[in-house]
Amino acid sequence: MSLLITKKCINCDMCEPECPNQAITMGDSIYEIDPARCTECIGHYDEPTCMKVCPIDNTIIRDPAHPESNEALWDKFVLLHHADKI
Repeated sequence: MSLLITKKCINCDMCEPECPNQAITMGDSIYEIDPARCTECIGHYDEPTCMKVCPIDNTIIRDPAHPESNEALWDKFVLLHHADKI
């Protein structure tokens, strides 16, 4: 599933530059993750870098509104980064 930034976000600016898919942007009051771009870093890293750098525990969670298998996340990675080779 894609990830979700909760209201615990303190806008520390740590997550946005770490996202290899450019899925994180500033929303109206906190950062937001675009589920169409989030692959939970599959294809890039072993774990989501936004979760790793976030200084507040449980601020970034798996989004229950966007469940996806690892295979679906991999397919999304391929489309985002290798669509010109398909």
